[in-house]
Parts: sequence; C-alpha cells; structure tokens
Amino acid sequence: MNINGQSTASKQVITFTIETPQLDTVKKIWLYLPKDYENSKKAYPVIYMHDAQNLFDDKTSYIGEWQVDEYLDSLATNESIIVGIEHGGEKRIDELTPYTHEKYGGGKGNYYLSFIKNTLKPHIDKNYRTLSQPNHTTLFGSSLGGLISFYGVIKYPKTFSKAGIFSSAFWINPEVFELVENSDIPKTSKFYFLVGTAEGESMVPNQKKMIDLLISKGVNEDSISNNIITNGEHNEKFWSNYFGEAYQWLYKTN
Repeated sequence: MNINGQSTASKQVITFTIETPQLDTVKKIWLYLPKDYENSKKAYPVIYMHDAQNLFDDKTSYIGEWQVDEYLDSLATNESIIVGIEHGGEKRIDELTPYTHEKYGGGKGNYYLSFIKNTLKPHIDKNYRTLSQPNHTTLFGSSLGGLISFYGVIKYPKTFSKAGIFSSAFWINPEVFELVENSDIPKTSKFYFLVGTAEGESMVPNQKKMIDLLISKGVNEDSISNNIITNGEHNEKFWSNYFGEAYQWLYKTN
C-alpha cells in the first residue's frame, strides 16, 4: 500500500457508485477510458475486472496495484474500456464464488454476475460508446476473481466471450469442472490462463486439468493461452507483470 497516501491512478480513471440490488448493496466502480475517447467517435470493447481496489491505485491496493492504467496509458493506441468493480471486503468470498464451500462459505457468485450482466453492463453500454456484443466483452481477474471470470464465460456465453484467468482458485469450487463437462462452450471463446509454480500444489494441476477439459469440449486450442510461470507467486506484482501480455493476446483478434 502507498504509505504517503497519494493516489497513483491515471487521469483517465474516474469512479462512480451504482446500486447493486442483486447483492443488496452499493458498488464503487472504477472506469478507465482510452486517452482518445473524448476526441473520437469510436466504440470500444469492454473488460470487466474484479477487485478494483488493486487495479489502478497504490493508495487503495492491498499490497500493490496492477498498474492497469499505467500500462494502457503507455500504448500508442488503446482500444478498450476497463470497468473495475470493487470487491465487498469481508463479503469478497461470497461475491466471487458461485458455489458454497463447506469451510469458507460463499456461493453468491451468480448474484454478482447477474449484477454485472443485468445492471452494470446496461449502464455502461448506455452511457459510454461500447461494442456491446459478447465477442467484445471480457471478464478478467485473479484468484477468486479468476474463478468468477472463468465461470462467467462458461455460464453466460451470450454475454461474455473472453476471460483473463490469473491464478484461479478452482480449488475452492471444484464443482466448476462438472459445469464445464455439462456445458456447450462456443469454440471461439478465448481463455488466457496464468499460474505460478509457487502458488500451492493444486494450482498448476488444476489449470492443466481445466485446459484439457476445455479442449475435450471442442474449444479451439488456439483460443486458449496456457501460461505456467516458474516461481510465480500469488500476488499483485505477479499479476501486474503479465497483465499487458494477457491483454494483447485476448485482443489480438476478434
């Protein structure tokens, strides 16, 4: 966390709050608009990211930010809008897990995704110039955020077609493997997976298992990026280091 208390967020980042009836709360949203947004008439793809406190600003981050805004600011042209959704603090596990865990609880992920799909996305599409089709709409997150991003693309393929899946916590909701087995998955859905070998003994095997399962379901192998990083650890610095690569891969073709 930034000890001097100064915000490190780019001037391209604004925030607003929105009613979240599905979870009976109010969410703070961080919105990154491309540098040329005001001077163009273009419509842009949208990436919905979780844990917004950690994406843009050292001041609000847990142990350092992803520097999403700094990366996008550095590009000659950035073709995406980023919508960061703040997690609910002590309710984070509830929001980002689709199934209840015997020890850790949770299980309100479907309500959270319903908020994105039925409340937040319509608001963004109405108020900003977006490409609203599924092939231009991505879910992206790490740990529990990786889990809910993957789950969202499987569960709602008519809304989301791409997922950035960093260090996914498949271990907490292994039911997601059965969901994939029983789902029709568009062959063109895109999945960028990242995991480090220093994250825990189940992390790499679970990522490999999920990728093998997706391929068995007919997902094109070139629509899956499998990244296993030696000594990669479960933290914001690791995820920040690979955000740019994942972003470029997810949007190199539509």
